[in-house]
Amino acid sequence: MAREAVARGVCERISASMMRRWLAADAIKPWQHRSYTLPHDPQFAVKAARVLDLHSRVWQGEPLGEDDFVLSADEKPGVQARYRLHDTLPAGPRRPMRVESEYSRGGTLAYFAAYDVHQARVIGRCASTTGIVPFSRLVDQVMTTEPYTSARRVFWIVDNGASHRNRAAAARMKHAFPSAHMVHLPVHASWLNQVEIYFSAVQRETLTPDDFGDLDEVAERLMSFQGHYNATVQPIDRTFTAHDLNRLLTRIGRHDCHAPQPLTA
Repeated sequence: MAREAVARGVCERISASMMRRWLAADAIKPWQHRSYTLPHDPQFAVKAARVLDLHSRVWQGEPLGEDDFVLSADEKPGVQARYRLHDTLPAGPRRPMRVESEYSRGGTLAYFAAYDVHQARVIGRCASTTGIVPFSRLVDQVMTTEPYTSARRVFWIVDNGASHRNRAAAARMKHAFPSAHMVHLPVHASWLNQVEIYFSAVQRETLTPDDFGDLDEVAERLMSFQGHYNATVQPIDRTFTAHDLNRLLTRIGRHDCHAPQPLTA
C-alpha cells in the first residue's frame, strides 16, 4: 500500500510503518468486517415482545402477581475437562498465570441452568450430554423446589434447541407440571435469553483457563460458582423494551425489505 500511495502521487515517499499508522487512525476501515444474522421469522416481533414483557413482569397485557415467576433456561454443552501436560504456573509480580498449551482430554459434560430473572437465582445441574431427558430432569429439580412448587405460574423462557423445541416440549412440560408455561424465543434471539449472560460469566470466571483433572472437578467448580453467584449477584437490569425492539426492527427494515416488521407502524 505504501508503494501504491507513491505510485498514485498521494505522497512522494512513505514508509510501511507510517502507512500502518495512517490506517489505524482512519475512521473507515473497509478491510475489517463483522458478521450479523438478520432474523426472517415473520412473527419475530410478537415472540420477542412477549419475552421482553415477561422481563418487565407483564404477561398478555396484565402484570404478574407475587406468586408468578419467570425463568430463563438453557444448556451449555461440550464443557471440556482438559488436563494440562505440565503444571500451570501461578501469577506473580508483573507476570500473568502461565498455562501449558498442550493438554489431554478428560471428556465433556453439559451444564443445564434455569435463571430466575427477577430473583437473580440459578438452579443448575450437570449431565453427561444434552437432550430431552437431562433437560426434563432440570425441570423436575426446579419445579419440586420452593417457591416454584407452590407458584401460580412459572414461565420458562427457552430458545429453539433440540432439548426443548416446539409445541411438543411445551406440552410435555405442561403435562408434568400444570403451572409451568414454556415460552419460546424466536429463532436468532438468544441474546434475549438472560441465562446466556450467566453462561458468559461462567465461561469467563470458571472455565477459563480450562485446566481440570477430570469431569468431577469441572462439575464441582460449576456448582461452586453457582452458589457464589446466587449469594452475591443482583438481578440483571435490562432496559431493552418492546418499544426499543420496534425501533430496532424499523431501522433494520430501512436496509432490508425482508426484515421482520415491528409490532406497530
